[in-house]
Amino acid sequence: MAGPMKSQKPGAKPKNLVKTFSRILGYIAENKPLLIVVILGITISAGAQVAGTSMLKRVIDQYLEPMLKSYSSELMAGFLKTILLMAGIYLLGALSSYMYSRLMLMISTKSLYRIRTDLFRKMESLPIKYFDTHTHGELMSRYTNDTDAIREMLSNSVANVISSAITVTGVFTMMVIYSWQLTIVVICMLFISLNAIKFIGGRSSRYFMKQQQNIGKVNGYIEEMMEGQKVVKVFCHEEVAKDEFNQLNEALCEASTNANTYANVLMPIMGNLSHIQYAVTAIVGSILTINGILTLGTVISFLQFTRNFTQPITQISQQFNAVLTALAGAERIFELIDENPEEDHGYVTLVNAKENSDGSLTEVEDRTGIWAWKHPHKDGTTTYTRVRGAVEFDDVVFGYEDNKTILRNISLYAKPGQKIAFVGSTGAGKTTITNLINRFYDVPDGRIRYDGININKIKKPDLRRSMAMVLQDTHLFTGTIMDNIRYGKMDATEEEVLAAAKLANADSFIKHLPKGYETQITGDGANLSQGQRQLLAIARAAVADPPVLILDEATSSIDTRTEALIEKGMDSLMQGRTVFVIAHRLSTVRNSNAIMVLENGEIIERGDHNELIAQKGKYYQLYTGMFELS
Repeated sequence: MAGPMKSQKPGAKPKNLVKTFSRILGYIAENKPLLIVVILGITISAGAQVAGTSMLKRVIDQYLEPMLKSYSSELMAGFLKTILLMAGIYLLGALSSYMYSRLMLMISTKSLYRIRTDLFRKMESLPIKYFDTHTHGELMSRYTNDTDAIREMLSNSVANVISSAITVTGVFTMMVIYSWQLTIVVICMLFISLNAIKFIGGRSSRYFMKQQQNIGKVNGYIEEMMEGQKVVKVFCHEEVAKDEFNQLNEALCEASTNANTYANVLMPIMGNLSHIQYAVTAIVGSILTINGILTLGTVISFLQFTRNFTQPITQISQQFNAVLTALAGAERIFELIDENPEEDHGYVTLVNAKENSDGSLTEVEDRTGIWAWKHPHKDGTTTYTRVRGAVEFDDVVFGYEDNKTILRNISLYAKPGQKIAFVGSTGAGKTTITNLINRFYDVPDGRIRYDGININKIKKPDLRRSMAMVLQDTHLFTGTIMDNIRYGKMDATEEEVLAAAKLANADSFIKHLPKGYETQITGDGANLSQGQRQLLAIARAAVADPPVLILDEATSSIDTRTEALIEKGMDSLMQGRTVFVIAHRLSTVRNSNAIMVLENGEIIERGDHNELIAQKGKYYQLYTGMFELS
């Protein structure tokens, strides 16, 4: 498994520019027909600009100058035809420019669609460890800031850079053809301009990087304050929050001011340098014309070429920072896409089965209420083991980091239909055990068996489909209450959803909502109380109808009255199922078949409620209030 991805600061330069750009080109190349038309359009547009300018020499030398000496209808007719031809060429260039701009927008949209799709697909295939080591804001920035930078580059920068490069090449060629002497003057002035771009652009780029970093800090702080407004107000922290925000905002303002100052200064400086170049070129050109070395038309056309030469170079310099920012963002996206997906070498699958008269099992397509593990063997045979929910830990050692052990030599056995409870202080390893049952993490030492099968042999989706989990932090999705309960079993009928809600005692409060089961949930269930949200989570687990249930503080946000009301329903839900319960409220685990007391990653006591009370050990202290859970 790949290690945690090193986050690249927003606005940082890409580490491998060529490789990153080639990967972006791979996405663009999927629209080859459109791309060919775009390149053709850019070439025509740039070519039209060069061709139109070059015709000035013909207009002046062949028509205007002769007509100043002696007017004739033939010269006027030729002059008008040439002007119309120039207009046609410029019109063709304008239409080509419009066409490739629109097509490039389509290409960028389609390319971003593919990038987002690949990004989301990879995200969904990543292990839980990845999300435990990366913040949500860090991941969201890939979908927002980084993709937006790529969009800007693809829709504007790429086409502008290609167009400018073709224009510069064409114009420079014509300048050399028209006058090598004036071309030397332009090159000398260009050298000065490029050094100005390097000096000013380098400082602008540095401050733009700081601006991006400070934007991230400000946005992160605002998001944090929005989520914690209740805490801010309860502890009267408003003024401190304002001061902290002002400091971050001032840093952003300073960086933005410096960045935009240099960026805005660049254009006037480049503009004035181009004016100086134009004036110097005009003076030198006039001298050459007076001495009969160049024609008037040549000088005028050349002067126009100098305009067409400096403008694209300025455009390229303007796009440089945008391209670098986009490539840095693309590199961050590709780093995530290149992350190793969750490994799964399991080959045992979960299937529907029916029981034969001799007690054997046969695989069937329809849901029968009987599940079996389909276990193919090396000799070509396949065995079917009924899913009963027997879970065994055999000397399991585990740590999230190599140098820090969380669980030490954990051994336990949960028989089918038993309720096993884990109690202990925060950090004792209770939730870690349930994470290992789900194979969110794999154990380096020891064995975990499910119905006698090593869970490493079971495919992860099939293993998790045989379980349902109710977490302390309930997450509800945008949609109706019916949809959220059905999340536990996507093909559940309306009757099954209603039965699950009644079982969890959620039906009564749901019916009192404005639209009942069709009530829309938004903002992770912000319109519901914490207890109501947990009831929905329990109903979601109930509709899944799995052989194993994991309840991680499932009733922590439910008051004692509601807890008593749903206790019978929960008992019905647990009937015939193996249940793992994590609870700080010890009243919820009294009826467990076995209670495991954990301390520092080890099971220090085990037994049922009465046995542990009789031992008068840690559980006795916890239950009688002599020692509080922390």
